[in-house]
Amino acid sequence: MDAKELSFNEIKDAVKRLSPAEKLELNEVIWADDIVIPLAHQHIVNERISAYKANPKILLDWDVALKELKAK
Repeated sequence: MDAKELSFNEIKDAVKRLSPAEKLELNEVIWADDIVIPLAHQHIVNERISAYKANPKILLDWDVALKELKAK
Protein backbone atom coordinates (compact mmCIF):
# COMPACT_ATOMS: atom_id res chain seq x y z
CA MET A 1 0.00 0.00 0.00
CA ASP A 2 1.49 3.31 -1.05
CA ALA A 3 1.16 6.22 1.33
CA LYS A 4 -0.42 9.33 -0.14
CA GLU A 5 -0.05 12.78 1.33
CA LEU A 6 -3.40 14.48 1.61
CA SER A 7 -3.89 18.18 1.18
CA PHE A 8 -5.52 20.11 3.98
CA ASN A 9 -8.72 20.40 1.94
CA GLU A 10 -8.76 16.64 1.34
CA ILE A 11 -8.40 16.07 5.06
CA LYS A 12 -11.25 18.52 5.80
CA ASP A 13 -13.46 16.75 3.27
CA ALA A 14 -12.64 13.36 4.82
CA VAL A 15 -13.43 14.67 8.30
CA LYS A 16 -16.80 16.01 7.10
CA ARG A 17 -17.71 12.46 6.04
CA LEU A 18 -17.09 11.06 9.53
CA SER A 19 -19.94 10.27 11.90
CA PRO A 20 -20.38 12.54 14.93
CA ALA A 21 -18.91 9.81 17.15
CA GLU A 22 -15.88 9.48 14.86
CA LYS A 23 -15.40 13.25 14.87
CA LEU A 24 -15.39 13.25 18.68
CA GLU A 25 -12.87 10.41 18.72
CA LEU A 26 -10.67 12.26 16.20
CA ASN A 27 -10.86 15.37 18.34
CA GLU A 28 -9.69 13.38 21.35
CA VAL A 29 -6.80 11.93 19.35
CA ILE A 30 -5.74 15.36 18.10
CA TRP A 31 -5.80 16.95 21.54
CA ALA A 32 -4.35 13.93 23.37
CA ASP A 33 -0.83 15.08 22.58
CA ASP A 34 0.93 16.61 25.51
CA ILE A 35 0.20 20.29 25.30
CA VAL A 36 2.41 22.36 27.53
CA ILE A 37 0.64 25.37 28.99
CA PRO A 38 3.16 27.87 30.32
CA LEU A 39 3.10 28.26 34.09
CA ALA A 40 2.48 32.02 33.72
CA HIS A 41 -0.68 31.31 31.71
CA GLN A 42 -1.85 28.80 34.30
CA HIS A 43 -1.44 31.46 37.00
CA ILE A 44 -3.47 33.97 34.99
CA VAL A 45 -6.31 31.48 34.53
CA ASN A 46 -6.25 30.50 38.21
CA GLU A 47 -6.33 34.17 39.25
CA ARG A 48 -9.32 34.81 37.00
CA ILE A 49 -11.16 31.77 38.35
CA SER A 50 -10.48 32.92 41.91
CA ALA A 51 -11.70 36.44 41.09
CA TYR A 52 -14.89 35.01 39.58
CA LYS A 53 -15.52 32.75 42.58
CA ALA A 54 -15.07 35.71 44.91
CA ASN A 55 -17.45 37.88 42.88
CA PRO A 56 -19.48 36.08 40.16
CA LYS A 57 -21.11 39.36 39.14
CA ILE A 58 -17.85 40.49 37.48
CA LEU A 59 -18.70 38.38 34.45
CA LEU A 60 -20.77 39.94 31.72
CA ASP A 61 -23.39 38.29 29.58
CA TRP A 62 -22.03 37.87 26.04
CA ASP A 63 -24.67 40.18 24.54
CA VAL A 64 -23.84 42.89 27.09
CA ALA A 65 -20.10 42.49 26.49
CA LEU A 66 -20.60 42.67 22.73
CA LYS A 67 -22.65 45.87 23.00
CA GLU A 68 -19.95 47.43 25.18
CA LEU A 69 -17.25 46.48 22.71
CA LYS A 70 -19.20 47.88 19.77
CA ALA A 71 -19.84 51.13 21.65
CA LYS A 72 -16.08 51.79 21.92
